[in-house]
Amino acid sequence: MPDFLDARHQRWLEVAEQLAPELVTLADHAGADGDSELAGAVREASKAAGVFAMTQPAAFGGTEAGALALCIVRDTLARHGVGHLSGVFGPSPGVLAQVGEPLRSKFLLPYLAGELRSGFGFTEPSDAPRPTWARRDGDELVVNGQKSYVTGGAEADFINALVEVEGAGPAMVLIETNRGGVTLTQRFATLDGSHHAAFTFADVRLPATHVIGEAGRGMGRALAQISATRMAIAADCVGQCRFALQLVADTLTARAARHALEDHPNAVGTAPERVTLGNMRIAAYAARSALYRTARLVDAGENAVNEVMAAKSLATETLSRLCDDAIGLVGGTALIDGHPLADMLRRVRAMRLAEGPTEVLAANVSRGHLDLGLGRI
Repeated sequence: MPDFLDARHQRWLEVAEQLAPELVTLADHAGADGDSELAGAVREASKAAGVFAMTQPAAFGGTEAGALALCIVRDTLARHGVGHLSGVFGPSPGVLAQVGEPLRSKFLLPYLAGELRSGFGFTEPSDAPRPTWARRDGDELVVNGQKSYVTGGAEADFINALVEVEGAGPAMVLIETNRGGVTLTQRFATLDGSHHAAFTFADVRLPATHVIGEAGRGMGRALAQISATRMAIAADCVGQCRFALQLVADTLTARAARHALEDHPNAVGTAPERVTLGNMRIAAYAARSALYRTARLVDAGENAVNEVMAAKSLATETLSRLCDDAIGLVGGTALIDGHPLADMLRRVRAMRLAEGPTEVLAANVSRGHLDLGLGRI
């Protein structure tokens, strides 16, 4: 664990270490068709531990634990191989944070209570003629366009979508999925097991009160939610790095024990294997250190957008390399369906793309330094 944890953050580490074995047991005993059943059991265990409410505002009964505390818990659970389980964390307000009426009562409160489900609509398909837009018509907005990769969209009651409002600029707009003109055109799963959807909007009429916050400032709200998701991905990845490192060390130790003679014990790992493992540990140390430094910047209220992008890129790319190296050291059994490294390989490829591909984030980090004078080393 990175140094200088205060008593509060040390307590979160202990909570996560106590919760992890319980989640491992639940996952090990999940039935073949038990995805929803497992998620429910995970949710109840997480609530009992106090983890479920970490992502929820204190004003609504949550603990709103902060970036560092969330990193500690996500990192720890992923180290035990259960960070990816659905149901660990409760719904966070995201772009709906601090909204007023009528959105607060009609959508935010039921959403935080688990009575409504939402999707996040940021990305247009590559062949879209223009970004999703809206025009004002009296007290209404008329929305047209398309959104793809709406995470959780197939089951969503509403979508928080980035929309270009004519004459005002980008805005986050809440669009109910059962409104006239809203069409779910595709639902699909990606190789990491995530579920997404695509939508079209054809003259969808909404009350002007469905603009979240102020029109013209929607990109900032969207990027704040994206930054939080990037931090979650990075924390999960550094935890998975530790899981992979431990699995490799255990494999090399067991292999040496099987081939040892009583009076001529073998060294654990050949020289090339030791070099590979050493490089893996060095890379994981760098990624984990960057993540925790970034979390402290976020909690301090600093502008850490560029650092978050750097931490997410470093964590996902490091896990990708470590996973590949781990498979090479463990051998062919690691490619069998259901093996932890095979599952990890699927997840990490998706995480390298989620919330901005590595190449795009690198270009944005350069822009932050060259054009805006932002970003730290």
